Amino acid sequence: MPNDIQIAGVAFLNREGQAVFSTGLGSDPRIMALAADRMWMGDLREARLTTLNLDRRAYAILLAEAESGELLVISRAPGDALLHFIGSVSFAWDIIQYLLTDPFDAMTIVDDEARLVYISPIHEAFFGLKLGEGNGQPVEQVIENTRLHKVVATGKAEVGAIQRMQGSERVVSRVPIRRNGRVLGAIGRVMFKGPQQLESLSRRIKALEGELEFYKRETATLRARDYGLEQIIGQSPAVQRLRAQIVKVASLEIPVLIRGESGTGKELVAHALHQLSPRRDRPMINVNAAALPHNLVESELFGYEPGAFTGADKKGRKGKFEQAEGGTIFLDEIGDMPLDVQAKLLRVVQDKIIERIGGDRSRPVDFRLVSATNKDLQSMVESGGFRLDLFYRLSPIVIEVPPLRERIDDIPLLVDKFLQEIAYRHARPTPRISGDALTDLAERAWPGNIRQLQHEIERAFVFSDGITIGVQDLSETPRRPEKPLGLAVTAPAHNSRDLKKVISDVQNEQIKEAIAACGGNKKKAAARLGISRSFLYKKLAAIEDTEQT
Repeated sequence: MPNDIQIAGVAFLNREGQAVFSTGLGSDPRIMALAADRMWMGDLREARLTTLNLDRRAYAILLAEAESGELLVISRAPGDALLHFIGSVSFAWDIIQYLLTDPFDAMTIVDDEARLVYISPIHEAFFGLKLGEGNGQPVEQVIENTRLHKVVATGKAEVGAIQRMQGSERVVSRVPIRRNGRVLGAIGRVMFKGPQQLESLSRRIKALEGELEFYKRETATLRARDYGLEQIIGQSPAVQRLRAQIVKVASLEIPVLIRGESGTGKELVAHALHQLSPRRDRPMINVNAAALPHNLVESELFGYEPGAFTGADKKGRKGKFEQAEGGTIFLDEIGDMPLDVQAKLLRVVQDKIIERIGGDRSRPVDFRLVSATNKDLQSMVESGGFRLDLFYRLSPIVIEVPPLRERIDDIPLLVDKFLQEIAYRHARPTPRISGDALTDLAERAWPGNIRQLQHEIERAFVFSDGITIGVQDLSETPRRPEKPLGLAVTAPAHNSRDLKKVISDVQNEQIKEAIAACGGNKKKAAARLGISRSFLYKKLAAIEDTEQT
């Protein structure tokens, strides 16, 4: 045993307080005098642990009851902190006893070989051990998922870790114990409470972890809003033309007007134009003209000076055009901008100069203008709802975004993208979608375009079994009228069932002829017939069933 913690002496006192045996410092006359002092012994019996200075050395004195008397154990204490604690706290013994038996904060101690030397009683009961039964065994063989042996090996503490034991998660701390730079062992502490509190804590931890993961995924999704050309999903001819136009226009400083129905992805086009432009490293500021309050349009777009109006920021505020300095400003739903603001916007677009509300000086601004609308601005110009001069300033280049009904072949790719995104956000496996469900989607009208498709897929994701999305998981929506196959049919005036059969027969013949003319290429045949590939597959399956019967 190291000299700094060795037992320095022992004295055994009988019931009358007389020393019947002593050795080492226990035989020192000064110790004998203290043992005979009733007041000192009374204090020691109360405290059970105290300190004593002899010959400029500090000792810890422990009083233990024996069958026929009392035992005084005198030892050299391992450190000043312990001596100070024992000397300052009259109930130090009781604190140490509490720490070793605390039912709410269990303790495990291992030696330098990671063998168990002590486990709190509550911890022993938790693992079904008798008193001292685990002592001497490797800790990893007794305690599930412990890392105390790792802490002994590395000498690195692990504080506030989560450890799963007996099906429950608990907060633990593992700390190595050193002396003179050498690891003597390690101590682990685990918080124990009643079953209800523990279960509540475990549920809370899991809930917080789930929320954290959700917000991480949401943050990643929001960051992905700085999207480029790769976010315009699809391989249809209409989308390929759209991408080619974006590439040609992006590097130019000319204003661009993006036209398209609601939900077609005009904002995606605007972002792609910005990301492919020389201004990609500067901000892109989005302004939804339809959502701006009428009385705040000017202050939002052009900013205001300090004290310009009641409630104004004392420091003033930059408008959207100033915020877009060096970058791109995207004016969405430009057709909803009031006429009086259009006049001021015209000057900004033409001269690239703004004047804040309440200000008396002009400010030059450098921006690239991209605007979008789902309205017919030319018709609005004719009816007086939009300024002709502003229209020409906004639209030297016009990019048309195709509606979903003109790019039905892109639905499988769009569906796959939406499923992956929603599964990632909610930390669930990505389900597949059946062929019948894709066919059903291809036959719908989609007045809300891609946005409507996205909402439909999110709904189907929620109501599906999480493995496969089938037709039964889709909502009831009006179908897209089938396109004629390009051949007028003159049918005899029979009943409706006969008429349908005649039309079907003619369609089937046209399909066979188109496939033969295209060398079996179904994609080319569908384009030649003016129908979607999914509808062509459906008709081919029907033809095959008819021929087999």
